[in-house]
Amino acid sequence: MRADGSRPVRTKVLRVDPRDVDEQKLARAASVVKSGGLVVFPTETVYGLGADSRNPEALLGIFRAKGRPHDNPLIVHLTGVDMLSGVASEIPPVAEALIGRFWPGPLTLVLRASPSLPREVTAGLPTVAVRCPAHPVALKLIELSGTPIAAPSANLSGRPSPTRAEHVISDLWGLVDVIIDSGDTLYGVESTILDVTRDPPVLLRPGAVTVEDLENALGAEISVPEAARGLLKSDVALSPGMKYRHYAPQKPLVLVESDDYTEGSGYPGKVISIAKSLASGGRKVVVLASDDGADLYRSSGLETVKLGPRSNLFEVARSVFSTLRMLDEMDVDVAVVEGFEERGLGLTIMNRLRKASGHTVIHVR
Repeated sequence: MRADGSRPVRTKVLRVDPRDVDEQKLARAASVVKSGGLVVFPTETVYGLGADSRNPEALLGIFRAKGRPHDNPLIVHLTGVDMLSGVASEIPPVAEALIGRFWPGPLTLVLRASPSLPREVTAGLPTVAVRCPAHPVALKLIELSGTPIAAPSANLSGRPSPTRAEHVISDLWGLVDVIIDSGDTLYGVESTILDVTRDPPVLLRPGAVTVEDLENALGAEISVPEAARGLLKSDVALSPGMKYRHYAPQKPLVLVESDDYTEGSGYPGKVISIAKSLASGGRKVVVLASDDGADLYRSSGLETVKLGPRSNLFEVARSVFSTLRMLDEMDVDVAVVEGFEERGLGLTIMNRLRKASGHTVIHVR
């Protein structure tokens, strides 16, 4: 039965251990892809909602299941460079260098699109977003399907991206044919998207590969526009996830930014003041905080959820989406979240938090 959006789908869950991949189970999932169905699969970043990248009707099923606007392009997932020729019309030297350094891995490259690609993949743009995931289940599924798989994150449009199968089940049960459950994802945040059709390359979405990683690999700077920092809304979706509200919990979220997040700057005290002000009307407030300041917030009588230490932004990034989903299950009215310095993965974290808050940001000095 296909996930065509016209009626409920009998969703099946296939549990596949990434350390011991069951090819028979994945062959069943691949047959669904081949027949035009929708398959949710794990990657090292987040879970993806996949369909045959060459089947326009199957691709439309992705948009229907997610409630995704049709002018939001999709990322095409490959097993490697051998699949690129049918997807991209040209591969510039800068792309070759980055592919050699970061594939398989959490880097999506925007390239000139092959004219044979369906409009549903590119949203009518002359470019296509492509990546090779570093996850054995994803790679085997693509291989067995015999086609590149187009896949956005496997969540309802606007919701936090799914980092485990339970998140997908909550959002997409009855809307997709198969959900492959391989446990928690490694990074817990999406891939970095870099447009290499421009010179210098332009960061469209920060992700698991940092700006510093990219510049070290290229030996040159890349362009980081304000939209990539999550500071501006884009009128045109140049890449997946640029134009529309993303990552949002159902509960209101207030982001507290600063130029100095150290305890000596008085930042934690300012967060406490804001949280208590929000609670003054009888509202229940929770603070989403780094481990560094969590005890201080708790000692002030504020409910607190730890995101991870500021010294380990990998852990913070990995916990952001799961924490935002947990927030909706908590008995609270509003959440206040700490900001992070925009270096390394801090840029990625702040991009997600700015968007998740709907740009409800308080800047303290």
